[in-house]
Amino acid sequence: MAYRWRHVAEGERHQWVLKRNCALTPRQLGGWFGTLALFSLLIAAVLAARGAWVVVPFALVEVSALAVAFLAYGRHAGDYERIVATPERLTVETSTGARLDRLEREAGRVRIEYGGSRRKPIRLVSGREEIAIGRFVPDDRKAELVRELRGALARWRAG
Repeated sequence: MAYRWRHVAEGERHQWVLKRNCALTPRQLGGWFGTLALFSLLIAAVLAARGAWVVVPFALVEVSALAVAFLAYGRHAGDYERIVATPERLTVETSTGARLDRLEREAGRVRIEYGGSRRKPIRLVSGREEIAIGRFVPDDRKAELVRELRGALARWRAG
């Protein structure tokens, strides 16, 4: 299934929510981690009971490495960018791990810059300040997001 952001237009208010394309929810992730850890430690216990006790430390190292990887994944599974545009304000909210950043600017003073090249972010520029957005959007879909954003902002500038 292709990546799709959520865009909600309610009268003069437009909202885009850009999220990671994660395959597992944090609950599913915990279940899989528990299953893998249990299975690995069970095999190590069986081998240790048969005299191959040296397997146990390696199993513990494996489970620890899995825990670190799963914690890093789980910490960022809920990351998102929320863009809210009204005729007066443009608000960008970015959640990364436990950090939440929020930037508000006058909608009429924000311009959208995107060169269209791969790996380049979409930039919202207001005066000398800029913020990069679209880090969860695949490169081939960024131009479509830029068109939507520009269309919403242009409607208010023209009116």
